Amino acid sequence: MMDNISHSHEGPDPHAPRPDHDDTLTHHKRLEIAVRELLIEKGILTADEIREAVERMDARGPHLGAKLVAKAWVDPAFKARLLENGSAAAEEAGVQMDQPTRLIVVENTPQVHNLVVCTLCSCYPRMVLGIPPDWYKSRAYRSRAVHEPRAVLAEFGTQLADEATVRVHDSTADMRYLVLPMRPKGTEGLDEAGLAALVTRDSMIGVTTL
Repeated sequence: MMDNISHSHEGPDPHAPRPDHDDTLTHHKRLEIAVRELLIEKGILTADEIREAVERMDARGPHLGAKLVAKAWVDPAFKARLLENGSAAAEEAGVQMDQPTRLIVVENTPQVHNLVVCTLCSCYPRMVLGIPPDWYKSRAYRSRAVHEPRAVLAEFGTQLADEATVRVHDSTADMRYLVLPMRPKGTEGLDEAGLAALVTRDSMIGVTTL
């Protein structure tokens, strides 16, 4: 099958091959290698434990957050626990947190809309959403989400009622926020899996609604 695959840079949108930096040993790569080898040498962690941790991090994505949201929509008792202690409820639902960072879940209602940002850098609930989008880390989003949140929301196509309050939550190294969006109308017949499929990453950051 591989014989049928071809790649050309002479098409209508020619582009140069992407530079290969795999052999560049940066400061942070050196640091990672040194710490990893030291942990193994001291017997604190094994190579397999490190590999398994990396695999767990790579496997994280918005599907984990969507799982929590869907469960909260169908289980009022779980929703109450999720809002009270997001980290504990996530562990209860089988989402491994792997870090002491607190997960705080904030609920959207017709009266209150929540928006998540990290004004300092790129703190993000990676344990339930995976890698943040580039725009989340941009300086424009980090500053404008605080100063003009409604304008930012409008650029994502989100229009809120004038009387709705917009709450902006600034993430830190110790606290990460996840928005619990409102359940869409007409979804009463869906099970958790069907509901989870409706939940988007951006709705859990708060830049969109469902």
